[in-house]
Amino acid sequence: MDTVVTYHYRRSASRLTLVAQLFGILAFILMLIWLLHYRGGIEYDSDNIDRVFNVHPFMMFCGFIFLVGQAMMVYKTVPASHNVQKFIHMTLHLTAICLGIVGIAAVFKFHDMVNSEDVYTLHSWIGIGTFCLFGLQWLFGLFTFVTPQPSQTKQSMLPWHICGGRALLYMAISAALTGLMEKSTFSQQKHTRENHFLNFTGLFILLFGIFVDLSVALARYV
Repeated sequence: MDTVVTYHYRRSASRLTLVAQLFGILAFILMLIWLLHYRGGIEYDSDNIDRVFNVHPFMMFCGFIFLVGQAMMVYKTVPASHNVQKFIHMTLHLTAICLGIVGIAAVFKFHDMVNSEDVYTLHSWIGIGTFCLFGLQWLFGLFTFVTPQPSQTKQSMLPWHICGGRALLYMAISAALTGLMEKSTFSQQKHTRENHFLNFTGLFILLFGIFVDLSVALARYV
């Protein structure tokens, strides 16, 4: 009976992972179309302030959130030993942190170019807080699950690590959605095609996060 139940959860988690990948790829494509078609392109070393700013949403979703989701689902998507999966899990998270740093640097550079104040919106508060906690989460995982530790310590810390990662994913998505809302609100024309495009992008980002979380939650029963 236990084998049947485990098989059921494994199949359900795998299906949810596929749905998460679908929404993640759709959000990735829509983000690129928005930045390239509506916002003029992506370039960190540019004199065009819009191009510089566009590095921020690109890196924070296509680099940070998307890779974090992949890292969380790696145990369902990579057919390898547990140690290999764990290595890929931590490598993807580290890559996400590096790309996130570039994204945050881009928005600070943009603010310097337009002489604007830094970290004054709810979006920036959530974003900076999430990113700092994410770095601590990565260090916690490195110390607890990679360095030699008693197996009992690893087993007792694993639920906290998983729950913390799931919470941080939703915090990152909250930052992304509030950021998209800011761009939509500051648009000169209301109810434009671009605003509808942003709505769909935000919706797919949210659905990506939801199905990543559901996949991770069900995988706990496998």
